[in-house]
Amino acid sequence: MRVIETGLPDVLLLEPKVFGDARGFFLESWNRNSFASLGLDLDFVQDNHSRSAQGVLRGLHYQLHQPQGKLVRVVSGAVFDVAVDLRRSSPRFGKWVGYELSADNHRMLWIPPGFGHGFLVLSDTADFLYKASAYYAPEWDRGIRWDDPDIGVQWPLQGVPTLSAKDQGQPCLKDAEVYP
Repeated sequence: MRVIETGLPDVLLLEPKVFGDARGFFLESWNRNSFASLGLDLDFVQDNHSRSAQGVLRGLHYQLHQPQGKLVRVVSGAVFDVAVDLRRSSPRFGKWVGYELSADNHRMLWIPPGFGHGFLVLSDTADFLYKASAYYAPEWDRGIRWDDPDIGVQWPLQGVPTLSAKDQGQPCLKDAEVYP
């Protein structure tokens, strides 16, 4: 597994070893011992799978209490995946990183607790998988506007994304409940 540091400490871009031939490929997406040897001693409690159409933007989401760390990857299609530091005490509060994750590049992103997360679908459709380190807790579900000018995510958009009603009504970072 190749680990690529990002502009946000603790957010990591991961490239698994891919073994391929004329039949297809094999990769190991999760192995507790391998990840622990990289300093990521993680305990996942929930796996999630979403499918979205091109132009769908999901996020920026987080849980205020019971924060979730997420190991995310795409198994069909491509997305632009974003993590935002939402820890008020962090010198990088409000800063973001974004990477293309796709079925072709096999990249994964580790987003630790304390960060918001979102993605934009670049392909016709995308199947997005994520392992979560805490259970979903709807009472603590929060979000930030995808287009908050104070964060300034540079989404690779042409036109307006397709958003859920929930994401259309999210507050800007300056008005949101975030981590200490």
